[in-house]
Amino acid sequence: MTALRRKGADPVRKGRPWGLPLQDEVLLVAAYWRTNLTLRQLAPLFGVSKSAADRIIAHLGSLLALQPRKRFRRNTVLIADGTLVPTRDHTIAERSKNYRYSTNHQVVIDADTRLVVAVGRPVPGNRNDCKIWELSGAKDAVGRTIVIADGGYRGTGLIIPHRRAPGRAELPAWKEEHNASHRKVRARVEHAFARMKSWKILRDCRLKGDGVHHAMLGIAPSTTSSSPAEPRAGRSASTAVINYGTTLTPTRLQHHLLETPPNLILK
Repeated sequence: MTALRRKGADPVRKGRPWGLPLQDEVLLVAAYWRTNLTLRQLAPLFGVSKSAADRIIAHLGSLLALQPRKRFRRNTVLIADGTLVPTRDHTIAERSKNYRYSTNHQVVIDADTRLVVAVGRPVPGNRNDCKIWELSGAKDAVGRTIVIADGGYRGTGLIIPHRRAPGRAELPAWKEEHNASHRKVRARVEHAFARMKSWKILRDCRLKGDGVHHAMLGIAPSTTSSSPAEPRAGRSASTAVINYGTTLTPTRLQHHLLETPPNLILK
């Protein structure tokens, strides 16, 4: 509440004061995002009018948003992926692969803490991830930090799985081992999506304009994993994210990107 007041969430207003204290206003916004009730259903539960509930959601939505990090600690490894949110505002949504009008949101989490560190702006759901990565601002948000992603991010400079060369039936064993480890770690962002989608506003968003973006940013801080990965004793968490037979370091990630066999990696 103190942080919200510093952002100007509860200013001194002239004239008739709003009907709810700040604590109840935050609860109203959280209830709306969690249950996705219509304002006609939600407003009577808090003893306010439908228009008052709408003003509160519009006012506090942006103030509850996740603040992106300006810098990351050394050797941090991030995981990125996109998720589709069904959105009724057709000015920002397009028909996507699920045949619904959706917006695509790029979400970046810390591989160690599994916390969301950045959320890109919504982009129409008919775009592919490698293009959305730049358009949404997610690429600028992470800077030069190491980022892991799936095979849909070819040509973006992110760490993606190895692919079979043309004319080859299968990958070498060491590449298959790398890909297995890559999949295991990248699944953490899918777990973050599952926790975010438990908020029903992200299953059928009726908000217009920046409403869906504010909802994503507001829900993101609540997606803390109940069992984050624990680093090994005497070793920073960021160097124990992926195990390719040895400890992952930025140098080893570069070799993975360049498709260098593990026995050629120099320590």
